[in-house]
Amino acid sequence: MTPSRPDLAAVHYRIDPSARHQHLYQVELTIQAPSAGQELSLPVWIPGSYLVREFSKNLQALSASQAGAPVTLEQLDKCSWRAACAAGQPLQLRYQVAAYDTSVRSAWLDAGRGFFNGTSLCLRVHGQEDARHELQVLCPQGAQDWRLATGLPALEADAAGFGRYQAGSYDELVDCPVELGPFWSGEFSAAGVPHRLVLAGAAPSVDTDRLLRDSQRICQAAIQFWHPEGAPPPHASYVFLLNVVHEGYGGLEHRNSTALICSRRDLPRQGVAAASEGYATLLGLISHEYFHTWNVKRLRPASFARYDYACENYTELLWFFEGFTSYYDDLLLLRAGLIDQAAYLRLLAKSINLVQQTPGRQVQTVAQASLDAWIKYYRQDENTPNATVSYYTKGSLVALCLDLALRQQGRATLDDVMRALWQRCQGGPMAEADLLQVLQALTGRPWEQELQAWVHSTRELPLAELLGTQGITLAQEAAPLAQRLGLRVSESGGSIHVKAVLRGGLAEAAGFMAGDEWLGIEADGQAWRLRQLDELLLYAGPSAAGTALVARDQRLLRLPLAASSASSASSASGAQDNIRLELSQPALAAGWLGQPVAPV
Repeated sequence: MTPSRPDLAAVHYRIDPSARHQHLYQVELTIQAPSAGQELSLPVWIPGSYLVREFSKNLQALSASQAGAPVTLEQLDKCSWRAACAAGQPLQLRYQVAAYDTSVRSAWLDAGRGFFNGTSLCLRVHGQEDARHELQVLCPQGAQDWRLATGLPALEADAAGFGRYQAGSYDELVDCPVELGPFWSGEFSAAGVPHRLVLAGAAPSVDTDRLLRDSQRICQAAIQFWHPEGAPPPHASYVFLLNVVHEGYGGLEHRNSTALICSRRDLPRQGVAAASEGYATLLGLISHEYFHTWNVKRLRPASFARYDYACENYTELLWFFEGFTSYYDDLLLLRAGLIDQAAYLRLLAKSINLVQQTPGRQVQTVAQASLDAWIKYYRQDENTPNATVSYYTKGSLVALCLDLALRQQGRATLDDVMRALWQRCQGGPMAEADLLQVLQALTGRPWEQELQAWVHSTRELPLAELLGTQGITLAQEAAPLAQRLGLRVSESGGSIHVKAVLRGGLAEAAGFMAGDEWLGIEADGQAWRLRQLDELLLYAGPSAAGTALVARDQRLLRLPLAASSASSASSASGAQDNIRLELSQPALAAGWLGQPVAPV
């Protein structure tokens, strides 16, 4: 009999990333006191990303042993196994995980970098999810310049970070991603809390001092938002894991860290004072994921009180947890002095245009979009803009309407509501009923009618009316040509490919279909090759009328395209003009937007 080791946690994972050229993590799992017939499984999804991703497809060469003897493993389904083991004696499992995913959601390993989430590497030991877990990560052979960064607290680690880390539960373990490699890292403090920023793959020109300074301002603004009275934030430390690539964007929130991806050109550069639009977008992403530390990681849907890693976990509240976070991500940039009022209003106008130019907003409510995230938002196709609406973008506009309606009444703001919800739910599970009760407690009146109209129906949001109370008017300007035609296209290599045809638009009336290649246009008795969509105006004139020459399944089609005008509008098709927000009475918006200041 192999005795239990008192120095090991109940569940111990040993991760060896030495097989970098094979892109394989070698994993050894030791269960100190398994149950008879111990069952194990690998999650099918990762919290924060609502799609069944089948992480077990990357697991291979699984074996088990106990007291030095092989143990039979019975596969129960696509991601679950049962070990024919005895109770009480340490059980060891060995397996490999292939790591080819460059996103923030799974695992990656090559000669230059490693990254993993526990949901991709760590089998869940059924019945011991709340026991102490330990993660041991080895330094790859021949990688003396590699380091390790994670939000997990260290038990015993060397100067590079390799060693043993602990978690109080399986949930905590898999909520702390791990970055490996020769990365750059810097530190700052916000409200007395140490923060670490890790950059992997960044070019030498990056202005790390500016990135640290701006990230610090974001964190300070968020902490001040949630804890204006000076109470400490819910995390004792925080880590930003930013993977810098040639082309990419995204993030995934965790309890005391976040995994991010950005393009190299979006980082600030030394000697360049002006902030690029891409850098502002990156700061918005940092703000978004950091705000999630409170809103969704702790204050969260009641259905997420305990994750079920084996199947979809449904909620109708993503419009609140993602949408309200999206509202505050840019607003906190404004409050932190990182963008000015004009830039903020441009970002807000962009969100309004995205929603108003999506026909699916008239088909699906934002609550339905939340519930359908598993099959629609994360599985977008050619019909997506006609059938669904983004709970991120429309949810942010619901937050805007609620905030401005509260400010108009004069008794509370959405800031007050968020903080009251935090107190009411003690930073834990909440339901829509909690939001309604907080709203009534703060304002003295019910808000069911507004939520019914804005969240549970497809009625238009009262944006113009509510923005008007803040001295902001909506001005119209011509939409891009693709929007006027009711198309979404991609252009590359001199070719125009149709990605989506918007419901009720000119392109739909002409007979366009997703997947078509738009080759040319016949107008005024002449035929012209099109290599960019804007060339349509050159050859067909401002009306863009003519006969479109289209390739579909190797057939050439001639589609009659009716005239378009720069001011055409159709709410049914989503092909309406762009709107621009103009602040005509700054004094009215002072309480919401603050006093005008130049960005830092």
